[in-house]
Order: sequence, then C-alpha cells, then structure tokens
Amino acid sequence: MQIVWKGQACFYITVSRGKQEQVKILIDPFEDSLGLRLPSQDADIVLVTHNHFDHNNVKAAGGAPFVIDSPGEYEAKEVFVQGIKTFHDDVQGKERGLNTVYTITAEGITLCHLGDFGQKELTPEQVDKIGQVDVLFIPVGGTYTINGKEAPKIISQIEPSYIIPMHYALPKLKVKLASVDEFLRAMGKKGLEPQQKLTLKAKDIAGEKEEAEIVVLKP
Repeated sequence: MQIVWKGQACFYITVSRGKQEQVKILIDPFEDSLGLRLPSQDADIVLVTHNHFDHNNVKAAGGAPFVIDSPGEYEAKEVFVQGIKTFHDDVQGKERGLNTVYTITAEGITLCHLGDFGQKELTPEQVDKIGQVDVLFIPVGGTYTINGKEAPKIISQIEPSYIIPMHYALPKLKVKLASVDEFLRAMGKKGLEPQQKLTLKAKDIAGEKEEAEIVVLKP
C-alpha cells in the first residue's frame, strides 16, 4: 500500500489486489480555486467526506470510478469501505453540516479518514463503528475542523498505529488554517522530516506499537 498526500484532505492511495492488479483510491479531491493544483488522477474509487468545493471535485478523477459520498457499507475491487456519520462542527452540524468519516480496509490494513471532523470528541457509538485503525488521517488546522491542540483527544479515542496530519496551512492555500507545528508540539514531536509518501505492508503493523508513529507528508 502506498499513500500520497495531495494537500488539504486529499490523498491518493494505491493498494494491491493479487499479484498483478492495483486499485487506486482518491479521497476528497479539491478544486483549483483552493489555491492548490490537483492534476487529474486515474482512480477506481473516489471518497467524498462532504459536499464542499475543497473536498468534492470528483471530476478530478480520471476513468469511471466508483464514487462514495455518504454513510454506509461498500465494497469495490476487494476494498471495503465504511462511511460513518459525524459533524463538521461541534454544534450538531448547525454551522457547517454533516461530515462522513471513512474506514478503508485493504491488504489487511485499515485506514480511517476523518474528513472535516469538527466535534470535540467522538461519541461512543462512533468509536465503536470506527473500530481498530492502523492509519489515521486527522485534520489539525482548525477554523473549519478540530485544531492541533484538540486532535490528541481524538487520537486517544481511536488509538491508531500511524497518524498522518492533514488540512493545515500550506503555501498558496487560499483558506486560513494553522500550521502543522501546533499539532506536533501538542504531541511532543518536533523536527519531523516530511516524507514524499508512506509505504506500508500488513507486516509493518503486526502487533501493537508502544506509541503511534506520526508521519508528516509533503503535498
């Protein structure tokens, strides 16, 4: 499995299906008006966490992908997806509406993408539905989502093996977000070298890690 960050909450994930076939997953593609550029990406599956311009540009996906944009259980090309209803804010969606959290299971690895999660904490029911998570994609930029100081609470509820921060300030971004540094300070991590991609196999996450590993990716 290979995970690449395109900026904001957009990820391009490639998973193996057998020895020959690869399945390509695109999550939360954004429009160029965000200030970042997203070239067309061939995709088999596209996930949309909510219907805002910086998350729902399905046209950025080449081919004829299977599009998932709401809660429920789905399966495509041996990739299993569960969408869980959450809120974009901490007032039951009254300010920014709904947000879908997705768990994605493939190659024996379970990912969890929180989208524009805005609740101060997950409900017990949401935690139960999310279940065991190997890799957590969590927003940390504040303003529209939880911020870097609030994110550790959510992480403690989910207890993933790997954490990938997203939805934070980047050069040319036209929305005002905090940098990733606030989150790294809150987690007691400084000076992490951003990586181009994260490559994982099921054996990499076998057994419980003493401490979750934070991976900062370059867009």
